[in-house]
Amino acid sequence: MSELFDAVDALIASRSPLPPPAERRRLRQAHALTLDEVAAALGVRRATVGGWESGRTEPRPPEREAYARLLKQLAQLYPAPENTDAPQEGTETPQRSAGPEPTSRTQRTSGRDRGAGAPAEAGTPPAAPPTAVETAAVETAAAAPPRPRSTPPPRSSHRPGVQGAASSGTAVSAGAYAHGPLLVIDADADRNVTGHGVGGLLLEVPAKSLPSLVEWTLTEARIGAERLHGSGKDADPLLVLTRSACERYGLPGRLSDAERLAGRLPDGHKVIKQLERADWRLTKRGLGPWARIYRPAQGGRRRCVQLCVPSWRALDDRAWGRAAGLHPAELARVLGVYADRVMTPVGSTAVTGLELMTALNPPTRAGEPDEKGKRHSEHRPGSLGTEPMDPAPCEAPDGHPVLAHLPRFHVRGPAERLFEEAYDWARDLTDAECMRRHLVGIDVNLAFGAAANGAVVGLASPPVHVTDPAFDATVPGSWLVDLSHVDLSRVRVAKQWHRLEGDLLPSPFTPTGERPTGPAWYATPTVAYAVELGYDVAPLEAWVRPESGRFLDGWYKRLRNAYVATMADLGVGEELGPREFLTAMDGYRSRDPEMAMVLDAIKMTVKGGIGKLQEKARGGGWKPGHAWPALARPTWRPDIRATVVSRARINMHRKMLALAAATGQYPVAVLSDCAVYAADGSGPLDVLPYGADGRTVPGSFRVGVSPGMVKHEGTQSVLWGADVLEQLGADGKVANLARYIKTGEVTAKDTGE
Repeated sequence: MSELFDAVDALIASRSPLPPPAERRRLRQAHALTLDEVAAALGVRRATVGGWESGRTEPRPPEREAYARLLKQLAQLYPAPENTDAPQEGTETPQRSAGPEPTSRTQRTSGRDRGAGAPAEAGTPPAAPPTAVETAAVETAAAAPPRPRSTPPPRSSHRPGVQGAASSGTAVSAGAYAHGPLLVIDADADRNVTGHGVGGLLLEVPAKSLPSLVEWTLTEARIGAERLHGSGKDADPLLVLTRSACERYGLPGRLSDAERLAGRLPDGHKVIKQLERADWRLTKRGLGPWARIYRPAQGGRRRCVQLCVPSWRALDDRAWGRAAGLHPAELARVLGVYADRVMTPVGSTAVTGLELMTALNPPTRAGEPDEKGKRHSEHRPGSLGTEPMDPAPCEAPDGHPVLAHLPRFHVRGPAERLFEEAYDWARDLTDAECMRRHLVGIDVNLAFGAAANGAVVGLASPPVHVTDPAFDATVPGSWLVDLSHVDLSRVRVAKQWHRLEGDLLPSPFTPTGERPTGPAWYATPTVAYAVELGYDVAPLEAWVRPESGRFLDGWYKRLRNAYVATMADLGVGEELGPREFLTAMDGYRSRDPEMAMVLDAIKMTVKGGIGKLQEKARGGGWKPGHAWPALARPTWRPDIRATVVSRARINMHRKMLALAAATGQYPVAVLSDCAVYAADGSGPLDVLPYGADGRTVPGSFRVGVSPGMVKHEGTQSVLWGADVLEQLGADGKVANLARYIKTGEVTAKDTGE
């Protein structure tokens, strides 16, 4: 009988009633819980809880019962308004009349027409009660399908010929940020201004000037985003101004050549004068494509609004494609999904990628109360701290102040400079490869993101110089060591010695693939790989960082989840087998061009964020030996970039080596995260040997969507490859076929894929 009771209890738990998705988010926010905290308590991923709150997915046992218990207790602490009529999950709802299914209504809210009798929303201050229309907007977003489509009125854009339907992929939440992280501000021919938000939301904007628009945003618009870490800060609201909105507020629709080169409007512009008279300030970068308008914080409360102006080239085509030309509702969807999955953009994708590191791993935290009960900021362990740090001399790029003592035209060699970069290597085809039909390119997904995962890097302490050190693979740093004795013809793979054709493989120690000829500086992962291959190492000196940690793990996980979720939106899921995955990848970008833009932005966030760790000097006023602005950031860390790039290159070589040892196949060319192989067939499965059990060579390339796995980059004929090698071969150099394998066009620019 007890077994029957247990079965009944399990059945009841599997159907534990849950409130609607919007209410789930309201309850969590009301108790100041982050998604990470809820996910950790339930033993699931952050993205999983986000899916439950957006309505994309539903919890299953055993997490469902625990999640229901959490929400029930929160509901007792923070009861919903009495007039809330949103149905509970599993309850009966009124049936709609027969007929065609209507599209979801566009939610429209006026900042001017809020009456005193409007119903208050739980968790919001009574001083700014939402209207009934706002409450309906939240309930509609919660009850609608995961990807509703709504049509804005014709007057909201200067592009009436463009269909306004656009789904957001994100849900509008209750609370202080009920209208999401951002608004796309647009004006019509009658100078009426509309704010397009996530979920098809529309707000009438009463502001007549840019200062009043900023004021309205901070007091009434209710946009912004929660902090990503308990010790961090909430994201500032983002306003994206269309060209017509710029003109409505006295800004130019496009920048002049002089303004574009300066990256900002002149300080004497009339709109800047308006901001100054209203006591608003601009950051040092001024009023440009990305701008911050703020007043000094009072009582710990930030008062800052971000501006993004796509018509001023704020959205780089390399990262966002044609997003700048989208209808405002579509642009709100693209940026809203990116903000929800990555973070609210704060500049280019590279800048956002760098800021994401700090948002997920803040440098400070609140300390214990002092004798007066006041808390003070203190260093947060595991972060990079608040102070910039000079690199080791070998890690510094040319022109850095720590190298000011060098002669002006001195060229540093491998024994003076750490040079960890991605692969750019190629060789001629062998006779056997010329007899094959195809050249197949395979590309590693999010290679630099995968390399960041688990990377142990130096934290907030400066490097320590050591002479004649014993190599320690667990200590991050830079090592001067001779690796020229490592012979790829005889190496250890998976703890077993193998004889290989070493001349057909690139060296793992240099980006050109050439074998080193003497002592050189290498990051820890590169030296550790030489040991893994079975060779002893004897460093001459080193710069090591005793304080270390996996600073980038949270950064990788968030971007990894964003990438995988966006690929799923494009019809490519993690559960697919190799053949199903390759089939799903055919034409995947055309299934939802807007989500394809989000995907490109996520990929560029990974690459750009890593690149920003070693931002170079820019501008005509800089002189070698002098500091440039980027050096003032705690996140200017060339040593961390070197570690990630080293791991990415080593990961690539390890997979190529495992494939060569198992099958005798060698790459023809390698460019960053793309490798080209000669094959008789035209696809990756003709290069990678998959068995009937779905398994391939351990430690080698695997086909799939997850970061570190590979996809098909492109296929060309061997005859095409021979023609390119002959056409571009000069001065003894071999053309890199990986650069052109995607399209076959030799004139095509390298997109960094």
